[in-house]
Amino acid sequence: MELLNVNGTTDWKKLTRNVLIPVVGGSIVGWLANRNTQEQYAKLEKPSFSPPGFVFPVAWTALYTLMGVANYRVEEKQARRKQNDSAVPLYDVQLGLNFLWSFLYFKWNLRGTALMEMTILLGAIAMTAYEFNKTDRTAGALMVPYIGWVLFALTLNYSTWKLNK
Repeated sequence: MELLNVNGTTDWKKLTRNVLIPVVGGSIVGWLANRNTQEQYAKLEKPSFSPPGFVFPVAWTALYTLMGVANYRVEEKQARRKQNDSAVPLYDVQLGLNFLWSFLYFKWNLRGTALMEMTILLGAIAMTAYEFNKTDRTAGALMVPYIGWVLFALTLNYSTWKLNK
């Protein structure tokens, strides 16, 4: 599959690691942050455009997979060129911010703080996509659905926060 090939080859071990870190990490964070919070979340007033709960794990699994493939492509291209730039560290920062948001919003009920944090997260994702694009246009493009989803989530976070102040 061309998407997974970088310079004509695929390092399946690195690809698997790059995909599993966000997918498994996101699953663990989601489980920890959402444990014993569903009853409280169900009581919140939500905007009319709030999707049903089953949409979130499906969307995040797809997005985390795309992010992992994008990161893999950038790491492989940088390794072959023997270059390092800010792309991979930025990716790590945005992934950490992504994981933090679940705790702020669900576990600690800090929805206003989560909103501010998500704004920073969106900037970090945009910078990561920009840096990825400089190394590999496909990797940059793979981050675009993530940007779109986080924009939607930001709107949802804001609306829920306003409805429940």
